Amino acid sequence: MSTPDVTVTVIVYNDAERLVRAVDSVRRQTHANLEIVISDDHSTDSTPEVARRLAARDPRVRHLRLEHNSGGCGAPRNRALEIARAPYLMFLDSDDELPGNAVELLLRAHRARDIDFAMGAVQRIRVDNGRRSTWMPHLVAEHRTLDGIEADPRLFFEHLSTSKMYARAFLDRHDLRFPEGIHYEDQLFSAQAYCLAKSFTIIPEPVYRWYVAPFAASESASLSNQRHKLANVRDRIHVQHLIDAFLAESGHESLREDKDHKFLKHDFRMYAGDLPYRDEEWLSSFADLVTPYLDTLAPGAFTRLPRAERVVVQLIRDRRLADARLAARGLGHGVAPRQVTTDGDGRTYWGAEVPESDRSRRELDLSELELDTCPFPGAQFRHEITELTRGPGACVDLTVRTYDPALRLPVGPHRATLLITPGRRRLQVPFRLSPVRPGVFEGHVRLDLAAARLPVQGFAGIRHPVLRLEHQGLSHTGLLLAPLTFPTSTTHVPHHRLTLEPEGHGPGRLQIRWHPVGPTARIIRPLAHHLANPRVKNAARLLASALK
Repeated sequence: MSTPDVTVTVIVYNDAERLVRAVDSVRRQTHANLEIVISDDHSTDSTPEVARRLAARDPRVRHLRLEHNSGGCGAPRNRALEIARAPYLMFLDSDDELPGNAVELLLRAHRARDIDFAMGAVQRIRVDNGRRSTWMPHLVAEHRTLDGIEADPRLFFEHLSTSKMYARAFLDRHDLRFPEGIHYEDQLFSAQAYCLAKSFTIIPEPVYRWYVAPFAASESASLSNQRHKLANVRDRIHVQHLIDAFLAESGHESLREDKDHKFLKHDFRMYAGDLPYRDEEWLSSFADLVTPYLDTLAPGAFTRLPRAERVVVQLIRDRRLADARLAARGLGHGVAPRQVTTDGDGRTYWGAEVPESDRSRRELDLSELELDTCPFPGAQFRHEITELTRGPGACVDLTVRTYDPALRLPVGPHRATLLITPGRRRLQVPFRLSPVRPGVFEGHVRLDLAAARLPVQGFAGIRHPVLRLEHQGLSHTGLLLAPLTFPTSTTHVPHHRLTLEPEGHGPGRLQIRWHPVGPTARIIRPLAHHLANPRVKNAARLLASALK
């Protein structure tokens, strides 16, 4: 057989259903002179039979089966690398796929210059709603060749091994292989590749399709979505230690702050968003695991974080675990704490007391946010639903408490509006917030979802109410937090089934889901979808023009 230009390794374990899609995406590549190695980590389902059928159908496909299950991605990739015949190598997971010209684009980058690897954009596709986005788009926005990771240390954030095509000579020269027996092997492998490469090229075109199931059941969730497992935390920290040791041993200690910032901004941040949903025992164990590693990070890595994230990190380090859960709600959405404290020097701190240590005062200092003086539309409040009761029909009665820690609102009643927009028309429900004590207001509002004016073709989707405040002719719109758990309920409004439920992730808002039923679902929506087709629209325009 002639030598292929590229070897694409497809690793798989008990994924017979999606393996065909992954392999077919490689077989359909515009650059056809390649080989495909299916590296099966000793699957126990029908994966071996599917792999053998794929190999029999196309001589470019080879089937490799490990004698024992390794429990990770490193071993199947390394075994495939041992038998790969091409001078260039790529890696693909069985639940993902390659765009049709991925191999051609990356190989062209290699042939244009003498580089160690080429990388491109990754498309993230949500399996629950089909939405597409680009992974780390700012890092792959333009075509460029870098002479080492020092030219752009932000690339530590793009730690996927699957978005790249490697020169075999580069991997062999440095004996660069995937670590085995650990999870998050991509992070170590990619950090090593970035640091060891003399030059690499980035192209802006998509070269990988990453299918993401963010709300998959825990037993079937991908490793990155198993953040509820403390073993997951241990694995991440273990890999960070290995990366730190490599940076020190390879003479790349100068990159440590950039790598530490990546850990805080990406790895720790993933857990921080989930903290409101963890119980006290889990939080305590999490703090035990992560705090010793946080103490080893470069101080500059913390100062590069947004203040809200620095607060959560420090509350964990101080073992103020209940406060950490409160601070983690609404990260990235400008949600205020319930209370702030000012010291004798006029510095403002998160929480009900001035922190004791110098480090805590530095990290929990909110003075830079100017909570009491920033323009009202950008002010920070905290709106929480404290009581939720089903009313008649599609009504829900809410008790809303607003925290104004900077005392922006004068004592007295204030006008507020609950807003929700299913389709293009907004439902506005005004109500009054009355003072409970300085900085705290409370009100009651009935949200009648049957009053929402839905589009003629119906509305299928999810919405979360927000709260608007008005003061001195200005308005402020902010997130409305709900109880993290409450019974899900279902009712009907015209032509729709309506579900009220906790959001279950993220900040934890009141989630309202519309699902069309009856003739709206069977006839009107399909017809509207058909009429919205660009070809149909163009035909209608041509017909209208001809009839003039």
